[in-house]
Amino acid sequence: MSAQRPIRTERELVDAGLVAPAAEEAVARVTLRYAVAISPTIADLIDRQDTGDPIARQFVPDIAELTQTPEERADPIGDGAHSPVSGIVHRYPDRVLLKAVHVCPVYCRFCFRREMVGPQGLGTIAPAELDAAIAYIAEHSEIWEVILTGGDPLVLSPRRLHEIMERLGAIDHVKIVRFHTRVPVVEPGRVDAELVQALKASGKTTYVALHANHPRELTPQARAASARLIDAGIVMVSQSVLLKGVNDDAAVLAELMRAFVETRIKPYYLHHPDLAPGTSHFRLTIEEGQALVAALRGRVSGLCQPTYILDIPGGHGKAVVGASTIAAEGGGCYTVTDFRGNEHAYPPSG
Repeated sequence: MSAQRPIRTERELVDAGLVAPAAEEAVARVTLRYAVAISPTIADLIDRQDTGDPIARQFVPDIAELTQTPEERADPIGDGAHSPVSGIVHRYPDRVLLKAVHVCPVYCRFCFRREMVGPQGLGTIAPAELDAAIAYIAEHSEIWEVILTGGDPLVLSPRRLHEIMERLGAIDHVKIVRFHTRVPVVEPGRVDAELVQALKASGKTTYVALHANHPRELTPQARAASARLIDAGIVMVSQSVLLKGVNDDAAVLAELMRAFVETRIKPYYLHHPDLAPGTSHFRLTIEEGQALVAALRGRVSGLCQPTYILDIPGGHGKAVVGASTIAAEGGGCYTVTDFRGNEHAYPPSG
């Protein structure tokens, strides 16, 4: 089925066959608490005959979201602790996040900024706040990269995106501009020639990080939208979140990473899910995640290997949590574990 606009309410979810009528009242409690939007493209991808459909699990609200565990927090990766001015997060010396907008074309049920995004969230940054954010970037010569996130920056009009790129283009020490987005997957038609051109600025290298979690998301339309960006000279990398019931299977992960590479998108980050409120039903243990990442070794090409990372709660940055394959044994010797789980001795140097 197709819809003309995003599905947003519990009634629309029932009418679209995404929520059983008996669950409407329970789902209404979730829609009151967290933003909901399912684009027509995503609605068409959902298999309504599969109660465990991995696409539905990412976007259809679930009563489990109202269960909050003690370790969960409203700002799980500590953006607020590193926000010197509105719209800026300066966690690492050479790069900043620029959060120009806090709305999305779809709302992921596991979103780590779910307390900030959506109609009840922070909205679009005010003109004066954007001025202050750009001024902050201009004043800090150590900033080499600006990462536009939010929200999804590609919901902005090409005119607005062009204006932001022009202003960043005037800052000599900014060399890289990166956009984090789901748009090529969830609204591929939005990626037209005007939008592609708006993402470019003289003297800057533009990267687009595409968020997708299941190989079915990389439809022919999504691949074509990505090709329009790549053919224009924009480099694309991937971001995925390791999610229970979505991609917590080595074969699914392998298919997803191959799909990225086939689309000319370099696998970049595989995120351990953050401690966002109401998301415990998505989280695996660290050990389960390490085992899945280890299972990719030998299963897929080195081109297909993402870096498995964890954002340390409290704003302390990212840590690589991929399974260790080399262990010191004393006397300068090591034990190295191959992709089949077999251990091998490695001699000391010299």
